[in-house]
Amino acid sequence: MATPVIAIANQKGGVGKTTTAINLAVCITVLRKTVLLIDLDPQANATSGLGIEKTPGNSIYAPLLGEKDIHEVIQGTAYKRLDLIASELDLAGAEVDIARADNYLHRLREALEPIHNENRYDYILIDCPPSLGILTMNALTAADSILIPLQCEYYALEGLSVITDLIEKLKTSGTNPNLEIEGIVMTMYDGRTNLAQAVVQDVYKHFGAKIFDTLVPRTVRLGEAPSFGKPIYDYDRQSVGAAAYLQLAKEFLKRRSSGEPKTFPFQEQGLNAAAEEQTPEARQG
Repeated sequence: MATPVIAIANQKGGVGKTTTAINLAVCITVLRKTVLLIDLDPQANATSGLGIEKTPGNSIYAPLLGEKDIHEVIQGTAYKRLDLIASELDLAGAEVDIARADNYLHRLREALEPIHNENRYDYILIDCPPSLGILTMNALTAADSILIPLQCEYYALEGLSVITDLIEKLKTSGTNPNLEIEGIVMTMYDGRTNLAQAVVQDVYKHFGAKIFDTLVPRTVRLGEAPSFGKPIYDYDRQSVGAAAYLQLAKEFLKRRSSGEPKTFPFQEQGLNAAAEEQTPEARQG
């Protein structure tokens, strides 16, 4: 069986996309699964968030253009069972170069084919740019499913409708007819505010079982971890953020193995214990 490829994407920035990519990947490996994380964002935040230097020539840029085998750009990390294809600033140029290439929406799928079929990893996760440009479109064309981090704020549904419409177009056009929504992860959740609870309820009305039970809280520790080049599980294993992402990884693997639907109403899973870690903005909310 080919390795599942999961794109972690949202066209909006600041929704916890890269935070989710890094921490979900690490927590899946804590649960003894192997993961390849691909940093497809030219900002390279997933790369620096794992403490990896941005090195010219080490990104997926050359494999996308057919100039290098993908195995040559895979590197290990400080975390057992987690490998990375790093990003670099030059990857921004891929938007232009790929657009000139033949079969431009399928360049990533073709580049991934050798590792997609060799069962070297249990999962391949792709951290997409915060846009719907060529790189993100390539990720969605290459992926089996998309995991959507969604911030618990007012415009959440509006942004979500854009990406779900795109998924439908990719399926009906035949570009990627098998693309499915892996799930929606509600991020930056503060259970003490009516707004956060209302957003979760609204998203549930539209997407039901696609929402993960695990709600990722808004905490200072999650915000601090990337500046130290560490995922939250390494930076502060006892924090509420680390517990949330470990729970998300368990739920992700359980859904993958059993396909069980979620139940509702959701359980807050002790997130009110995060009160002392909330940012000043959240306290004022």
